[in-house]
Order: sequence, then structure tokens, then C-alpha cells
Amino acid sequence: MGTVYLVRHGQASFGADDYDQLSELGQRQSERLGRYWAERGQRFDAVITGSLKRHAQTWAGIAAGAKLDLQPLIWPGLDEYDSLAVIRTIHAAPLKKPDTPELYRHHFRLLRDGLAQWMAGTVSPEGMPSYNDFVRGVTSALDLVRAEHVGKNVLIVSSGGPISTAVGQVLNLSPERTIDLNMRIRNSAVTEFEFSAKRHALLTYNTLPHLDSPEHRDWVTYA
Repeated sequence: MGTVYLVRHGQASFGADDYDQLSELGQRQSERLGRYWAERGQRFDAVITGSLKRHAQTWAGIAAGAKLDLQPLIWPGLDEYDSLAVIRTIHAAPLKKPDTPELYRHHFRLLRDGLAQWMAGTVSPEGMPSYNDFVRGVTSALDLVRAEHVGKNVLIVSSGGPISTAVGQVLNLSPERTIDLNMRIRNSAVTEFEFSAKRHALLTYNTLPHLDSPEHRDWVTYA
């Protein structure tokens, strides 16, 4: 058996012109996770990341914190869906910058509705694959892990959508439950699967062991 550790990227730049960029806190979250693993002697045999900047930056922070020297395999199937494209399928008018709690909640209510319709196949967000193709991109990474890394520790750095989709596929969850997982996943959170050549099994979901102390309480973020 092996273990795959799926890490959501550190805090990105929600509400900025370029979301695909870690914030200063996101950098610290990533480095802290690396240091946490180094303190416990955690090592990895392989690293796989999506192709987005926030994935690369999160891996760089983990690698710096843990003093790891591994060349990651870039797997575009682990890239996040385009949340703005999803929202535009059900709300064509431009949204105000989500800089208040109410606007923030409104943004995510629309996102949840758009995701449900995309997953049901009733909308096709511009520039995005079908939901079935999105799922295949995620599960192809899990297939690769089972085929090539049995008995090893594998790190995957991705986003909330792909990670919740992976959990949903492993547990055979409904689209609604998968969306629920997606809406709750935290920045730099760790999800663990045990795996054999035949299957994956969920061990943990959305944990933050590296931030489990009073001094890091303010480091817990969601966007």
C-alpha cells in the first residue's frame, strides 16, 4: 500500500485581477506545511502538481520548508475549473468585487448553483471542459499514482475542485455532496488516500495539522 497526500494550494488572491497568485499568507501557509513535514521526517517519492501558478508556488513553499529536492510532474488534469466562467453561465452581468461579507456569500451562492448545473450537463461554461472530462482529468492522475507508485508516498498539489472531485469519486458521492466538500476545503489543507494497485481509500480530508496551534489560528483561510 502507498499513501497519496493531496494539498490544496495556499491562499490565493481572491478578488484581485489575477487570482492565480499566492498571497503573502499563502506563501507562509505553504512553507509552514513543509516545515511541519520536515519536523516529522515525512518524505515523498514523487510529486505531481497542476499547471497553475498557485500550484507551482505552493509546491515551491513546501519544498523550501521541508528542504525537498524533487522535480514535480505537471498534470493539467489537476487544474481548477474557471469559477468566473461557471458563474457567467447563470449570471451574465458583471459581479461587484466581493469586498463585503454579503457580496462574498452572493459570489459563492452563484458558484454553487453554477457548479450544480455544470455537473448536471445543463450548462457549458466558456473555455471549460465538460464535467465528465474534468473528472477524467482528475481520475487520470489517481490512475497514474496506482499504476506507478504502489507502496510509495506521493504528494499532489492541486485546488479545491479537483481534490473534492477526487474524494467524491473515491467515495461515490453525489454531485451535491461533492460541491459541499468543495465549499469547505481550506487553503493548504491536506487530504490523504491509502492506495493499492486496484483502488484508493480515504484516510483524512481537509486537515490542517501544520496550523493546529494558537499562534497559527489566524492563518486558516478558505479562498
